[in-house]
This record gives sequence, structure tokens and C-alpha cells, in this order.
Amino acid sequence: MRRPFLIAALVLLALCVLVEVGSPILLPQKSPDCSALSGTKPCAPVPGLPEDCRPLHAAICDGEDVDPSDVVRTQKENPPTPGLGIPYLALVDALLLLTLALMGASLIIPERVQGRVQGLATLIGAIVALLTGFGLLLAAIALTLTMITLVASVPFGTLAYLAVWGFFNRGGAAGTLGLLMTLKLAAGVCLVLAHQRFLQNKGLVLLYLTSLLANAVVSFLHGLVPIILVSITDAVGAIIVAILGLIWAVLLLVGALVSIVKVLRLKRAAPA
Repeated sequence: MRRPFLIAALVLLALCVLVEVGSPILLPQKSPDCSALSGTKPCAPVPGLPEDCRPLHAAICDGEDVDPSDVVRTQKENPPTPGLGIPYLALVDALLLLTLALMGASLIIPERVQGRVQGLATLIGAIVALLTGFGLLLAAIALTLTMITLVASVPFGTLAYLAVWGFFNRGGAAGTLGLLMTLKLAAGVCLVLAHQRFLQNKGLVLLYLTSLLANAVVSFLHGLVPIILVSITDAVGAIIVAILGLIWAVLLLVGALVSIVKVLRLKRAAPA
């Protein structure tokens, strides 16, 4: 076992989780300045209007008795929220980090208590992931349904959607996802260099591949639609990632319970 490479893999995965959790701060979403629409007629040409504001201008034109000043005021009162897809990746990657950390801890924890510690730590981590993942899943579903309902409610619902969620920092998100993928691939290389037996652990390999898949799915959904709809596909990506995280949380929970039961049986069977 080459410990420096194992430590490097743990550090890289920890960086991934920190970037994902901190992405709402690292990727502040600033909406374009559409104040030029204020005081204009709904369908009147607006010189110097930013390109990102044109869908909002078109929606105002399609609406009846819509005051552009009211729409701009709504946009300013409801600043764009950061996406969900990248922060939700932390649900899967935190489980991967926990699994790898427990495997690395076996190098320093005595073998006689290793099973107890790993089983208990995995149980606690799985329960926390289940509770957190379930709450995140419900939040993402609620947000997605809200946005879809608004988009379908032409014209006023569409105007409200465009004013609040019609802008997305796709470039910054793409850069962050690229950085995360690089860190994860580097962590995989470090694991192989640490010891090839990590490749024989099917659970670890599948969890690692799930992390890469979740990263790729969010990136794909960000580039799938026009930018005014990216907020919706980003929330869909968050739902997919949350489901993947919940599946792995259940699997780890079952594995932890089985491990704890085995340890208890061996303790009972051991001679006094």
C-alpha cells in the first residue's frame, strides 16, 4: 500500500466535496441588466438591450396589458438563485469519500475493532445521507414543478419564470464541472497507484463510476437546452443525482447493518 497516493486521493475527493458545497458562493448568478425595458412600450424596440434580456422582452410583447417596469421590478426583487445540480453532487461524492476514508482507516485501526468502527461509521453516514437526500429530492422536485408550471402559464407565468430563473451562469458551471471531473479522474489514478486491490472492490469502483456519471449527466443537461431553460434541466439533473445518492445510501445502510450483525454474532460466539 502506497500511503501517499491514498492520502492524495482522499484530499482530491475532499476538494471535490468542498467545491460542490461551496458552488453557490463560487458561482454567484448575476442577472443581466434589463432596466432598459423600464418605461418602454411592450413591443417597442429597445436600443442597447442585452442579448440575454431579449427572451424576456419577447415574452412581454406577447403578453397583454403587461407593464415592462413591473417585470423589471420583479426581476430585481428576486435575484437569480444558484443551480442545484452541482451542490447535489456532494451527496454522491460524500459517500464515496466516506467509503474510501474508512478503507484507509483500516491501515491505522487495529483489526479487532476495525469491523465495529467501519460498520458503525457507515451506518451513521448512510442514515445522514438518506435523510439529507430525501429532503433534497423533495426540494428539487418542488422547484422543478414550479418552474415548469410557470413556463406553461403563458404569458404571466412565463414572464415570472424568465424574470426569476431565465438566466443561468452556464459558463461558470461548465468550468466548475470540468474542474470536478479532473479532480475525480486524478483521484482514480491515485487510487490505482496506491494499490491495485482497490480495483477489486466492486462496490468502490461502482460508486466511483456513479460519481463520474452524475458529473457527466449534470454537464450534459446544462448544454442540452437554450439558456433560458437551463434552470429547469439543472433541477432535473439534481433530481437524478439525488436519486443516485439515495440508492447508494440504502446499499451502504444494508451493508452496514449486515456488518454490525456479523460482528455481534462473532462476539457472542467468542469464548468468555
